[in-house]
This record gives sequence, C-alpha cells and structure tokens, in this order.
Amino acid sequence: MREFLATRRARIRPEDTGLPAGGGARRVPGLRREELAVLAGVSVSWYTRLERGDAVGASDEVLNAIADTLQLDDLERRHLFHLARGSRTNPHRTRARQPSAPAVRSTLQLILDQMADLPAIVQNDRADVVATNALARALYSGLLSSPVSAHNHARYIHLDPGARSFYRDWDQVASDSAAMLHMAAATNPLDADLSNLIGELATRSEDFRVRWAARNVHEHRAGTKRVHHEIVGDLDLAYETVALAGTPGLTMYVNAAEPGSPSADALHLLAAWSMPTGQQARVQAKEHRA
Repeated sequence: MREFLATRRARIRPEDTGLPAGGGARRVPGLRREELAVLAGVSVSWYTRLERGDAVGASDEVLNAIADTLQLDDLERRHLFHLARGSRTNPHRTRARQPSAPAVRSTLQLILDQMADLPAIVQNDRADVVATNALARALYSGLLSSPVSAHNHARYIHLDPGARSFYRDWDQVASDSAAMLHMAAATNPLDADLSNLIGELATRSEDFRVRWAARNVHEHRAGTKRVHHEIVGDLDLAYETVALAGTPGLTMYVNAAEPGSPSADALHLLAAWSMPTGQQARVQAKEHRA
C-alpha cells in the first residue's frame, strides 16, 4: 500500500491538480501527502496512516476520492481496493498454501485438445501453466522445457535467458509480468506460494527487483504477442484471455494468426512439426489425395 500510493503520488504534478507549481526544488517528486489529503478531502494524519498500510475504516467513498486525486485508471483503482482489503486482513493469520498445479477438469482438457489449430494454455494467478494443448506445447516449448521455470511463466520470463530471444518485445513482456504479479499479490495476500515466487524472483533477478519497485499493475486481456520460435521463426499472434467460470484463479490464453499471413503459415508448419509421426503421415496422405 505504502509503495503503491507513493509511486502514484510521485507522478502527479501539483499544477495538474489545480495547485500552484510553487518555486524551488521539492524534496520528493509529485504531490506531497498533505496536498493529496486536502485534494481528497481527508485529514493528513488519516492519509498518512493509510499510506502506511492501515486501511481500517477506509470507506469506498474515501478510497474513490483518493483514486480520483491520483488520477488512477480503472485497473489501478481496482488494485487500490484490493490492497485496502488486504491491509484489513488479520496479520497473525497463517498464509494459505494453495495447490501449485491444481488439476483441470477433464472436459476442459478435452476442449483444449480439440483446438488443434489454436495454441492455448491455462494458467493460475501465479503464472503456473496447468494445462496446454499440443500446439501450445510446440509454441511454448522453451517455457515447458526450461530448466529454471518449473512450468511457471514468470520464472521463464525473468530467469531464463531464452525468454529474451523468444519474446521479441521482451522488455514490455517482463514489465507486464511483474505488474500482473502485483495484481495477484493484492488479490491473494495470503497465498504463500505466490509470496515465495515473488521473493525468489526478487532474490535472483535484479531486473525483476527494478520492475517490481515500479509498482505498476497490468491485466492481460487481449493484444498481440510477437515471438521468435527456433523452428519456424517469427510469428505475430493475437491473443485473447478467458476467465474460467467455476475455477477461480484460472485463465485460458488463446493465440491465433491472421488467416493467409506468414504467421499463419508458420503456425501451420509448427502444428505439422509437432504431430506424432503416424498422425503426420495420415494428414500428409489426406492432403495428397485432396
């Protein structure tokens, strides 16, 4: 809470809120605590207590006023509310250990397997890959065979050097990964496995520590992934995310290529390359007859 609010304060210039810019150098960038408190309509002592992590008694109305003053976007506003709820949690409660790789329903795996032309993976909030289909296993072979990832996407991105060549926009991917873990940590403050993962990444990667300290938040919804596969080369793939009803915390990520594009040809080649030998021969025979 303290670090998130402090970093959001630092990016707001006084003149952007209607306050005079003032002369002389400021000891810290952005708004001072007392300025933010006045703008949000709360006492300085109350806001100071909130920034120290004590959200007891913080109403939605007050949190919204602070979010408005800090000019938070919808995702950051939601993150603030998650942090406030987490700070009200009894600090003496034992952190809950959740299963590292929860089993997926057989029907979900059946659906994944039927999506033969679309790479699809299922991840939990800690970025553990818990289910895949054949084409995803071929596309993300580096992640799934990584000696350091243990099938965890965040470990692969931040600890495996191969991720830098696989993701052509690795810098943005790494920032998004750290920001997504921030969202997960605020939503699940008692998840011991998640805390251990964040601690491991911070211990082993200075780059991750810098990105984590930025306190940014991110939620994967839809967009484009630019990757380089060692077998088929560059691919530009659209992605969509689907929250799985009935299985809280699990999300399915589906990739697709524009029909007729070089990426679609590369994905088709990758699908053929990943087929078992017998199945590949049957497909080739069918195409030959056609």
